[in-house]
Amino acid sequence: MIGRLPILDLFPTNDLGPVKAVPGERFTVGATVIREGHDSLAAGVALYSPEGRRHSLVRMRETHPGTDRFEAEISLPSEGKWSFAVESWHDPFLTWRHAAEIKVPLGQDTELVLEEGARLLARAGRRVPRDPALNRAAKALRDTSLTPAERLAAGLDQHVVAAMERSPVRELVTRSRKVRVAVHRERALFGSWYEFFPRSEGAQVDTVPGQERSGTFATAAKRLPAVADMGFDVVYLPPIHPVGVSNRKGPNNTLTVGPGDPGSVWAIGSEEGGHDAVHPDLGTIADFDAFVAEAREHGLEIALDLALQCSPDHPWVAEHPEWFVQRADGSIAYAENPPKKYQDIYPLCFDRDFEGLYAEILRVVRHWMSHGVRIFRVDNPHTKPVVFWERLLADVAATDPDVLFLAEAFTRPAMMRTLGKVGFHQSYTYFTWRNSKDELTDYLTELSRESAHHLRPNLFTNTPDILHSYLQHGGRPAFEARAVIAALASPTWGVYSGFELCENTPVRPGSEEYLDSEKYQYRPRDWAAAEASGETIAPLLTALNRLRREHPALRELRNLRFHHVDRPELICFSKHRPGVGPEDPDDVVIAVVNLDPHHAREATVQLDLPSIGRDWEEEIEVTDELTGRAFTWRAHNYVRLDPATGPAHVFTTTGR
Repeated sequence: MIGRLPILDLFPTNDLGPVKAVPGERFTVGATVIREGHDSLAAGVALYSPEGRRHSLVRMRETHPGTDRFEAEISLPSEGKWSFAVESWHDPFLTWRHAAEIKVPLGQDTELVLEEGARLLARAGRRVPRDPALNRAAKALRDTSLTPAERLAAGLDQHVVAAMERSPVRELVTRSRKVRVAVHRERALFGSWYEFFPRSEGAQVDTVPGQERSGTFATAAKRLPAVADMGFDVVYLPPIHPVGVSNRKGPNNTLTVGPGDPGSVWAIGSEEGGHDAVHPDLGTIADFDAFVAEAREHGLEIALDLALQCSPDHPWVAEHPEWFVQRADGSIAYAENPPKKYQDIYPLCFDRDFEGLYAEILRVVRHWMSHGVRIFRVDNPHTKPVVFWERLLADVAATDPDVLFLAEAFTRPAMMRTLGKVGFHQSYTYFTWRNSKDELTDYLTELSRESAHHLRPNLFTNTPDILHSYLQHGGRPAFEARAVIAALASPTWGVYSGFELCENTPVRPGSEEYLDSEKYQYRPRDWAAAEASGETIAPLLTALNRLRREHPALRELRNLRFHHVDRPELICFSKHRPGVGPEDPDDVVIAVVNLDPHHAREATVQLDLPSIGRDWEEEIEVTDELTGRAFTWRAHNYVRLDPATGPAHVFTTTGR
């Protein structure tokens, strides 16, 4: 049924589950609301608590006269399973006001129109809570000692209009279907991620071949204070499980393996255990618990890799051969993405014993949850059935709604969106491959608006698999520019260890793989030497993470706006969070970035001042948080950025 006053084109919605939010996150609800004839209608968003009780009604406004498109900005105060519905209604007060403002000055049906207004306000005044302003206005409308204009003015007094706005008379109320909203903890939306391999921290490699020694959880824990000092919130660990011996990969993904080569951490499983075990070179499960506790002491959460694949030596291979694909010659198929071959990895097959495999994976997830892991980075979720993830994420959320899942799915857009819709809290994106101004503007606009209600982006600047040519050839300025964009454009971003050292040597020209990739070998780094020599951009990362914590505007996704710059090499964007009082002032962050890492560029930036809560003619005092310099900015502003001295301005301003 379409309803008495049709409500169409509801946004946001999710055909596969709830839309996403965190407590206090502001987002826009929109709908097309129509009716026959010329009478006035109104609309609002009705909010329902996790207990199913009606919480509040937020009035909607028509975005542009005559469009019938109504919107309201809402936020939800707490975690849980909320919902909203759009309501439309005939508003007799607005209908009467429109007619009265036309007819009374023309002397058309004056007494009748004024009497209709008096009856309407008297009716409104009888409701609880009673408003004496409405009763006074009703009497004034009938007071013939006043002129018609005076009587009408009394009926449209500002107190009357405000009272009818707060508590409107609603007729022909029509309600849309309810839209579910999963309100997660804030880390689902906001956080800074740092990825590193525990086996590299404290590893001994300058020794006799074959006698190399892995780092441990204890030596890796020594890196945690530095990560925390840079302002990161989440430490993401690639797989920490035993690594298989069969078909083990050597340095740079070769098939030639030396006696001390540790193999790929994603080739999970050996006679020492599988997905529920830790590599004995790293320590014991008690050592892992101590590592998690140490991270917590520094305000860090641990995110663990959930890579659902096995080495040929994994216990599952012998115990459950039905969980793998067997080829015509009886061998088990290894993973391939032609022309790439992963001879050290067997992918799982979910179609022969779905229930058995599902139960085992859920057990593994809950095992790590019991050891303090509340965030999982899921490796290649697009190679597993979507229905599997829908069920697993729902089962975990039913008992532990604070547990979060990040989808590492660099794949087709439809699959990435679907994984977000069925429950993944965050998603990797194509950000790494978007480097020009047009690419960044289009893609980040899509992420912050069109898909923000179901796909939360985690903008990783690099990964152990991805070293984009922009970083390979752009040097330090390219690393700095990408860090500024990722950290400020999205509430969640991340770097892979070594980014702060601007590591950018590929295994070969044209490849996105690192030379001496840490995926296949130990990669200890001399952090102290890099800091002493200044060969690190850690101070910039620290400043960006400090800004993210200090400025509420940077904790949101859907408030990203781009501004016109008359040169393609420079990009400008802003984040604005309106204030609600002296304790919560208006907050604006504006970033201007030179995307050309080789040359100084200058341009005129045209700020869309209304989009940051300012008037077109207003002057604003801004401070560059990277240099400490203060400027006065207007609608049009000259900018020159030299990558040799810093590829970006990051301006902040508060209040009005």
